[in-house]
Amino acid sequence: MPLLYRQLQDQLRQWVEPKDQRHLQGFAEMLAAILQSSSACMGQWIPYLSHRDCQARAHLERFSYFLHNRQIGAEQFYEPMLQQVLAAFAGESVLLTLDTSVLWDQFCLIAVCLVWGRRSITLAQTVIEHGSASVGFNQYQSVLDCAQRVLPPQCQVTLLADRGFEHSKLIHWLRQHHWSWAIRAKSDLNITLSNGATQSVAQLLPPEG
Repeated sequence: MPLLYRQLQDQLRQWVEPKDQRHLQGFAEMLAAILQSSSACMGQWIPYLSHRDCQARAHLERFSYFLHNRQIGAEQFYEPMLQQVLAAFAGESVLLTLDTSVLWDQFCLIAVCLVWGRRSITLAQTVIEHGSASVGFNQYQSVLDCAQRVLPPQCQVTLLADRGFEHSKLIHWLRQHHWSWAIRAKSDLNITLSNGATQSVAQLLPPEG
């Protein structure tokens, strides 16, 4: 039976067009190792690379080269696969989330994900050196642009976001792309209405019942 990485390589070459075919082989090897080890830790991948007669240090050096190579990015390797999966959602209503996670009090992960059942599929993400979960629109606009680019046509999108994303620039971006949204906000947040009047969120809530 062919090794898993060869099966993956045969499948992926239908969509992925790397600048160097050796990059695709390395990607398939690493992806197969991740699937078999169920781990994102590079050291856990080595036992699943038995087809290569290399020392552990040599494997780790290859991994490091791949992960830090500027010619290897999500645009060539992840987005084509993602678009194949998302094609099934063309014309459908989809639910997306915009969220942040702080890593080691030094970095902030910003991600837009597709909610699918009890799982989420990352559409776009970035990591910035930022010790807080609160970020500005200019720091995550590129993530929204990337998520919008990989979605199939005619999707009816609703974006969910937590506190900290009540940005007027975000609202303008969502309207421009015809996305619906639900953003959590504090009840004392002031909203400027189309007539120029300002009211708090609490004042805009409908009455009970």
